[in-house]
Amino acid sequence: MNQQVVGVDTNTGLSAAESAGLRENLDEQRVFRLDQLAQLWWGAPAGAQRAREQATVSRLEVHIKLCASARMVLADAQAARERTGQGTYGSCRQCRHPMEPARLRIVPRARYCGRCHHFREARS
Repeated sequence: MNQQVVGVDTNTGLSAAESAGLRENLDEQRVFRLDQLAQLWWGAPAGAQRAREQATVSRLEVHIKLCASARMVLADAQAARERTGQGTYGSCRQCRHPMEPARLRIVPRARYCGRCHHFREARS
C-alpha cells in the first residue's frame, strides 16, 4: 500500500505533486486513445472486400495494427490508473519492488521495473 512520508510516496519515491501529474498524464493518455480508436473506427474501410476493390489491403492491415496498438496502450493506461486507486501503482508486478521514479516519469503506465522489463524482453 502506498504511504505518504513528508509528501513523498514511499512506494514510488515521487512527491505528491509528481504522483498527481502522472495520474493526470494517465487520464490524458486514456482520453487520447479513446479518441484515436473512435477516429479509426469511423474511418475504417467497410470491409476486406472494399479494401480489395480499392487495392488497399495493406492499408487495412495498417489500420488493424493501429487499432490493436491503441487498444493495448489504452488498456495499460487504464490498468495503471486503477493501480493508483488501489495503492499498488509504482510497484513492479513481477518482483514487487518499487519502480524507479525516472521510469515512471518516462512511462507512467509501466507495469514492471526496468530490470524486470529487460528480463521479460530478453525472454521473448
